[in-house]
Amino acid sequence: MEQHDTSPSGADQLPDTLGALRSSGWASRTVKEELRVNATARIRSGSPLFPEVLGYEDTVLPQFEHAVLAGHDVILLGERGQAKTRMIRALTGLLDEWMPIIAGSEINDDPYSPVSRYALDLVAEHGDDTRIDWVHRDTRYGEKLATPDTSIADLIGEVDPIKVAEGRYLSDELTLHYGLVPRTNRGIFAINELPDLAERIQVGLLNVLEERDVQIRGYRIRLPLDVILVASANPEDYTNRGRMITPLKDRFGAQIRTHYPREVETEIAIADQEAQISDEVDIPDFMKDIIATFTHLARHSSHINQRSGVSVRLTVANLETLAAAATRRSLRLGETEVVPRVSDLDSLIASTAGKIEVEALEEDREGEVVDHLLRSAILHVFKDRVSGPVISEIVEAFDEDTVANAGDDLPTSSYRELLDRIEPLASAVTDLTSTEGSAAGSSAAVQASAVELILEGLHLSKRLNKDAVAGRASYRARA
Repeated sequence: MEQHDTSPSGADQLPDTLGALRSSGWASRTVKEELRVNATARIRSGSPLFPEVLGYEDTVLPQFEHAVLAGHDVILLGERGQAKTRMIRALTGLLDEWMPIIAGSEINDDPYSPVSRYALDLVAEHGDDTRIDWVHRDTRYGEKLATPDTSIADLIGEVDPIKVAEGRYLSDELTLHYGLVPRTNRGIFAINELPDLAERIQVGLLNVLEERDVQIRGYRIRLPLDVILVASANPEDYTNRGRMITPLKDRFGAQIRTHYPREVETEIAIADQEAQISDEVDIPDFMKDIIATFTHLARHSSHINQRSGVSVRLTVANLETLAAAATRRSLRLGETEVVPRVSDLDSLIASTAGKIEVEALEEDREGEVVDHLLRSAILHVFKDRVSGPVISEIVEAFDEDTVANAGDDLPTSSYRELLDRIEPLASAVTDLTSTEGSAAGSSAAVQASAVELILEGLHLSKRLNKDAVAGRASYRARA
């Protein structure tokens, strides 16, 4: 039978003693029950469990929902930048907003079923007058990045020498210093990059996942914990290196494989959500398309080490860098409109270099690899957005004397003059910017950006010649 959250909604109504808590009708339930009941309500209402996670609607999220409804511990397998930690942290939104604990308890003792010696003694002494504290769901989450130097004491606990020095006997349970897992009792505990834990430390988690307790050495105690364990791992570590012990893998109820965005549109939506860009910057859709396409091409490039992955963070960082380059150019030219152009894409080498790993044979050619991918992305977007007939008309308009200049040192007015001289180019720009909306489409700065895309696309498709010197490009008819 499903239980419903009966905890008081107002801060002034929260019971502050065990007796008052009993009288309020609050009912205790496990973390798994909390997640299942609250997830059920959200799914029934049509609300997403992870509203800020995009691109997983038909793949990862259904599996995650199954795991939550089944009450399983979960391990997420995926390369870097696949929203694993974001989904794990978002699980706290499925917990009850407030939860009562025995006041002063280090391990969130359930007032109805305390497990620590401190809480047991307190309830035995004060009964219904035992003080109650309320903790918010955001504090019921613990996280540890697995590192080789992580110890059992960090995760489970150890003797606190200070408490011993205060006069307590070593046999006294009150001398314990609880680790991260017990301190997340009645909550969610996450371990990132789990295979990086030493095997002997992984063994220490076996009881947590199966028997739901911890046993601290030197003590005849057993702490029955109520905790959901969620972990993340890189598939390369998890499957090929064999760094995760088999008994531990067997104890996870669900193993879910994450992935990078499969559509450019999803990549753009994530970048729009995550990128920190000033409202003064207007980035045309076709420029965002180039940034996202660049990332997708990198994920399939033989020059890039695919085992380490190409994170969505690359798209976010490149979009922010592109906006910054356009802002700097506008400031130097004294222009108020800030719209990125193709000539601003040269700035992406700095934001790209640290987020991709080139193959060993390409280590001395990183700049060439990035430049090749950028040109491929520009050509891809050009072919997708500029129609065939108008291309021939533009090329024909370039006679032997026609030269079109572009570059980050040219003001927007220079492109307006170019459109007045080459009518087919003006027509192509109108078609390309029509999807930007009436206001953006009529912007001279957006039109300048479109001009650069069309000219560079014609060059990359071998329809125009290009001479480039010190950031200035000149396009002319082929001989």
